Amino acid sequence: QVQLVESGGGLVQTGGSLSLSCEFHGRDFITRHMGWYRQVPGKERELVAGITYGGSTHYPDFAKGRFTISRDGARKTVRLQMNNLRPEDAAVYYCNSIRWTGSSWVPEGSWGQGTQVTVNS
Repeated sequence: QVQLVESGGGLVQTGGSLSLSCEFHGRDFITRHMGWYRQVPGKERELVAGITYGGSTHYPDFAKGRFTISRDGARKTVRLQMNNLRPEDAAVYYCNSIRWTGSSWVPEGSWGQGTQVTVNS
């Protein structure tokens, strides 16, 4: 069974940066694709960055050039560096393993508690 523990959220000003971390507790981390998601109340959870087990990355348009996902196989962690944060980036951020359906990335497994990101304008 996999347990995910997110950390690193906080309060920043517009234009500021945060680095989120996800600890993966379980087996087979090095063979899993991983992703970061975010959710605001009343909206669906959305993917903000993905990284394959081989290190290839994927970002939706709103994250390109601002967010960077990385992984450390030895420490079984996934990081999300977020720069130039905007008020609309405020959300609870989660990580999860992901899989490709042929047309999109989808999460798999249970969610952790997430980490709150707040951006002041």
